[in-house]
Amino acid sequence: MKEAPARKVLVVGLGNPDRGDDGVGPVVARELSGVLPTDVAITWPSGDALSLIAAWSGFDAVIFIDAAAPARTPGRIHRFDLAKTELPRGLNYASSHALSVADAIGLARVLRQAPQDIIVYAVEGASFACGAPMTPEVADAAVKVTGRVVAEVARLRQSANELTADA
Repeated sequence: MKEAPARKVLVVGLGNPDRGDDGVGPVVARELSGVLPTDVAITWPSGDALSLIAAWSGFDAVIFIDAAAPARTPGRIHRFDLAKTELPRGLNYASSHALSVADAIGLARVLRQAPQDIIVYAVEGASFACGAPMTPEVADAAVKVTGRVVAEVARLRQSANELTADA
């Protein structure tokens, strides 16, 4: 029997690397380049979140890495599986764009253009000023998130046949 192909996964590192802790998404995405299988797409877009809807077209799963504020605990990592829960309203994503990631995901769901699986890693940040360096706590969290995303991608790439057999 022919094995089903791996599910298509996109990793998106959101944020502005010139705004301190807001750069955690692009930092993680760049670290993942060359580490993940070559069929996994990795991007760190600089445009509006609305462009994400077109970017994830044709993917079975998307993993977002983004900064969150306000930080009660800088460097604290939150993981949200949007197949099981919604993004909490109390956690503000540090986007410098008018449309947030949560807005883009909501719109894509209404339009029935959202991937089946959406995972969000949000790292609480403390410093978002232009030209500020990333805080040590968020830099440490970036290393941890990188490892978690590698494991997450392996899980999400399983073919539909493997997922059914595991159930």
